[in-house]
Amino acid sequence: METLKKEKHEEKTSKSVKITGAEAVIRCLLEEGSELAYGYPGGAIMPVYDELYKYREKFHHVLTRHEQGAIHAAQGFARVSGKPGIVFATSGPGATNLVTGIADAQIDSTPLVCITGQVASHLLGSDAFQETDIIGISTPVTKWNYQITKASEIPEVFAKAFYIAKSGRPGPVLIDITKDAQFGELDFSYKKCEKIRSYRATPKFDLNKIKEAATIINAAKKPFIVWGQGVIIGSAEQEFKNFIEKTDIPSASTVLGLSALETNHPLNVGMVGMHGNYAPNVLTNSCDVLIAIGMRFDDRVTGNLQTYAKQAKVIHFEIDPAEVDKNVKTDVAVLGTVKETLVEIMQYVHKANHKEWMQEFDKLLQIEKDKVINDQLNPIKPGLTMGEVLGGINKETNGDAVIVSDVGQHQMFACRYADFIKTRSSVTSGGLGTMGFALPASIGAKMGVPNREVIAIIGDGGYQMTCNELGTILQTKAAVKIVVLNNSYLGMVRQWQELFFDKRYASTEMVSPDFVKLAQAYDIEAQRVSKREDLEAAIKTMVASKDAYFLEVVIEQEDNVFPMIPTGASVSDIRLS
Repeated sequence: METLKKEKHEEKTSKSVKITGAEAVIRCLLEEGSELAYGYPGGAIMPVYDELYKYREKFHHVLTRHEQGAIHAAQGFARVSGKPGIVFATSGPGATNLVTGIADAQIDSTPLVCITGQVASHLLGSDAFQETDIIGISTPVTKWNYQITKASEIPEVFAKAFYIAKSGRPGPVLIDITKDAQFGELDFSYKKCEKIRSYRATPKFDLNKIKEAATIINAAKKPFIVWGQGVIIGSAEQEFKNFIEKTDIPSASTVLGLSALETNHPLNVGMVGMHGNYAPNVLTNSCDVLIAIGMRFDDRVTGNLQTYAKQAKVIHFEIDPAEVDKNVKTDVAVLGTVKETLVEIMQYVHKANHKEWMQEFDKLLQIEKDKVINDQLNPIKPGLTMGEVLGGINKETNGDAVIVSDVGQHQMFACRYADFIKTRSSVTSGGLGTMGFALPASIGAKMGVPNREVIAIIGDGGYQMTCNELGTILQTKAAVKIVVLNNSYLGMVRQWQELFFDKRYASTEMVSPDFVKLAQAYDIEAQRVSKREDLEAAIKTMVASKDAYFLEVVIEQEDNVFPMIPTGASVSDIRLS
């Protein structure tokens, strides 16, 4: 037995060899199964880039046009593949340009390993050229960070970084490496990290809590489930589906939980939140048991906490203890990975039938269809709507595309109207709401799932924040499809100004360049559509293209996204107009 343990230990540890710190960085990534990174070179990271050149047959590096593009691309890759996205940047502005994406990844639980160069260790604290304290800056928005000043530290730090980024509730880590550590030498051997003292990635589930939750669920007359991205991160889609089908509980998604359950599943009652569906929002305040699975009760989901589901017993399935009772007081907290806890609870919950309760959702859904959905998907107004564009994409892709959305009205239309038949098919910036996210994220997503159709849905405002990444598409030939929904406004802000600021459209009107010519300048086939009779053919042409394609659709300028929960209002006060 001892011999067997020793052999297994030796298998996990690479043999020692003397190399530079810069080469050790690449070797560590390869040991962790990473073969793709996004980044932008500079002086302080140049030794690593020199090794990237030497390892170009084994490791692929994508040169983006800005560090923000690099980190959003890495996010897109991570979200569709489930693997950590890898990012390289130099010191100073290179490192600080990553911060928005790091913060985005932290709040949306996206695993990233960010590697930044740093000035030589003897210059630290001297305000040297392009020196910035990226460790201090990134501490609030990383799951873990570390500054390496000696080459010998590299293998152990990288092993810890990957373990922390991937384990438990995933997140971004940052490793800052001084230039002398990159040039220095070490006896390289690599051992993957499997645990860290004082860090418990996944809490053990309490069987008594599971039984207690099952008792409440079995007694419920009007149970309701809200699921989030935790189902996807935990690879628990099938376990989740088994659970809802046995218990016959109506279930609604958060924005980040979309695609964990197919859109047309009979128990999928839509999306909750500020621009979610009417029925699940209203009936949150009518259910007798609210079951939260892998979600964190974000304010965009709950609305006014003083009126949120006060009548219901709350059961929270969650991996992160810090999220329990943070916003909503729970009656039973079931800690652990949802893949394990949902399997465990199945033997204690009864097979149920909640037909009458489900009919309440159906009635409210019909009201939403009559007052909102039908006008979006089959409009009689002369101008095109965002909803009908998404409807056309659904028709052409049969819900089998990865939809990467930016932030704004178009994001909410994409989340509301896109159909999904596979998991990891909806990629968007949730908690941070980062405009400019979608174009670079779609590049990363396409590289993460090269055999799937990847379509970016972007507004004219967010598009112009990162449209320089068309250059990355030109260089990599990434076959992403880009749809810009152009209403010549910062649409979501304009909607608020219309509804709550007496139509004072302060600094929201957007004058844009010729987007078609811009795409063509990057050798991307492009067209512009402004008439309904041209839309279907344009979408067909886009989807049929084997290469990258750009489609601009001119949208009705005052096309608002409804339903809507006004800020500070109760979820049951959701507006249909």
